[in-house]
Amino acid sequence: KLSHFQLTQKTMFKTAIRRFSTTFHQKNKLRSILQEQLDEIKSSGLYKRERVITTAQDAKIKTTDSDSEVLNFCANNYLGLSNHPEIVDAAIDALKTHGFGMSSVRFICGTQDIHKQLENNLTEFHETEDTILYPSCFDANGGLFEGILSDQDAVISADMNHASIIDGIRLCKAERHRYKHLDMKDLEDKLQRTQDKRLRLVATDGVFSMDGDIAPLDKIVALCQKYDANLFVDDCHGTGFFGPKGKGTPEHFGVIEHVDVLNTTLGKALGGATGGYTTGRKEVVEILRQRARPYLFSNSIAPSVAGASLKTLEILQRDTKLRDKLMNENTPLFRKGMREAGFEISGHDDCPIVPVMIYDAKKAVEIADDLLKQGIYVIAFSYPVVPKGKARIRVQISAAHSTEQIERTVQAFTEVAKKRGLIQ
Repeated sequence: KLSHFQLTQKTMFKTAIRRFSTTFHQKNKLRSILQEQLDEIKSSGLYKRERVITTAQDAKIKTTDSDSEVLNFCANNYLGLSNHPEIVDAAIDALKTHGFGMSSVRFICGTQDIHKQLENNLTEFHETEDTILYPSCFDANGGLFEGILSDQDAVISADMNHASIIDGIRLCKAERHRYKHLDMKDLEDKLQRTQDKRLRLVATDGVFSMDGDIAPLDKIVALCQKYDANLFVDDCHGTGFFGPKGKGTPEHFGVIEHVDVLNTTLGKALGGATGGYTTGRKEVVEILRQRARPYLFSNSIAPSVAGASLKTLEILQRDTKLRDKLMNENTPLFRKGMREAGFEISGHDDCPIVPVMIYDAKKAVEIADDLLKQGIYVIAFSYPVVPKGKARIRVQISAAHSTEQIERTVQAFTEVAKKRGLIQ
């Protein structure tokens, strides 16, 4: 007969075994479910593999997948500033004077003089009233809508907007509407149907990063004025090079003063590091400093990024040579060459984002892999990044590219596409 102590020990042992078995089963169940999903993604040709770069970001780079240098035609490095020596030196100087990190959010002890200086300089650059920095533009979009809208309001969003805008809108309590891509008649219909709301905020990308399209901000502004609505623009793929002075799509369309809120990034044309920001009406920025959760609960951007970004703005305002080379020379050269070769390319003729339409996901990956073997680094995009059946290779032109590099890339595309039966 077992003693009370032995019975207790036996019960505890059985309980422990049962708990272990349940936990082990749950862990295996999770692994099994996720592995099944991964296998499905791979079999459909949609699995995304990360290529590893072993050099600084530039027009020419080295990767672990290639023995020699390759031409990079898939970076957001529109102005070629990601490895600019003056910007690198400015980052090093800021490291020496202001340290590596802040270890704090802004409102506790995470605001340095260079953070305020950068916000002021960005405000001046965009010709707005105030600016607030975030760790990324994804964070800026995550903080905006919840911070300024309530259940008395409506947000009317372009249906091809970036995922960060979509996610940001999901966080707010405003009534949600979507209008069809570039369809001003549909936008007007949504504005007419929401006239009972306290505020209506129209939300659009300035440049649609997967399609190379440009939002017709002049027409959107006219509708916002007609129906007393406010306008928000995400200009991540326009800041630095759209517009005569590179101030973005609002400058391109001559509507700077009519855009209420503009979110954009330091992580693309403006040096390509990290950091995003909201710029616009001072009341918007002030309320975001009080309410925007990504701002209140995330560390400040690193001092080196702030210091380097100040130098980037200085370079942009020195002259427009880089912007002019990108928009007036390199982009037209590539688009013209690809069309003449027989490719279907989409997007606005002025846009340095050039989607080469392949449609079939597996073929898009195969063509991208073939191009890498020829020394051209591009990436295939497929679902869920783009709609199903709309696979493409997104080419991004930079001011850092030479005429010879662009012509060589058009030739490589032509040879590979003929081999794969994409063009004749």
